[in-house]
Amino acid sequence: MANYDQPIIIKKVKKAAHGHHGGAWKIAYADFVTAMMAFFLLMWLISMTTPEQKQGLAEYFAPAAVSLSNSGAGGIMGGNAMDSTGSQMSGSATDISATGPVSPQTERQADLSNSEADQVGGQARENGSEQQASSDNEFNLKSVDSQKFHSAAASIRQAWQSLPEVTPFMDNLLIEQTEDGLDIQIVDQQGKRMFPEGSKYPLEQTRAAIAAIAPILQQLNAQITVSGHTAAGARYDNPRYGAWELSADRANVVRSTLGEFGLGNDRVKSVVGRADDDPFFPNDPYMAANERVKITVMQTPPPIPVGLAP
Repeated sequence: MANYDQPIIIKKVKKAAHGHHGGAWKIAYADFVTAMMAFFLLMWLISMTTPEQKQGLAEYFAPAAVSLSNSGAGGIMGGNAMDSTGSQMSGSATDISATGPVSPQTERQADLSNSEADQVGGQARENGSEQQASSDNEFNLKSVDSQKFHSAAASIRQAWQSLPEVTPFMDNLLIEQTEDGLDIQIVDQQGKRMFPEGSKYPLEQTRAAIAAIAPILQQLNAQITVSGHTAAGARYDNPRYGAWELSADRANVVRSTLGEFGLGNDRVKSVVGRADDDPFFPNDPYMAANERVKITVMQTPPPIPVGLAP
């Protein structure tokens, strides 16, 4: 006979949770993924940047020095000293003066020779000093103008980048500093036009880009020329209106837009249409980039050198 009074024993086994292993590896992995994303983004941006944009970025973060000298300390004096011996080149002869006893006759002869040399060479030294001063003034003016045009180019790029409607077309806007001043070009690209086909009136983004540079060109106090260019092989519906008329009309509309936004008429030297006579890519005159408008800002010297009276 079973014993029903025996108690029933139930065993409950509690399983302890595993200890926390830490999440530091997750943070390290996230940093690694972020770094890789930044690296690939940088590689992509470098591959998509044009040489003109790379040059512009390099000039923006490392502006050129005012002095063009690359000798000495890089200053205007070019490493030369103010005295005659300091400015001599390596290996040049130095002045030698006699230290021995000199007779009275020799002294008289020397005095006469020095007097004649002063009379003959006085005017030559004066003329030489004037020429040297004029040369120094011209060099200083060129250095100042070069820095002024460099600053203007950086200001134009910054003005374009601040316009949301213009930034997608930065590849169509080229600016280059030359020995004569600045070359600003509004260029068509494949799939990105700055003027409607066959029309002399610019698109809205082109007009905004032209308007942004007008006040900067006005501050430069320089003369500009505007030239229109077309690509070869274009067809025109009107037999009396072709590449020459279109390129001239586009250049004149750009000139008018600059004047509308602040550029004085006295700053414009010429407005010309070149048709397909001067292609941007001479080896392929049919490329879309040959269709462009070029604004040349000319660095002209003053009519009278500084310090020279008329």
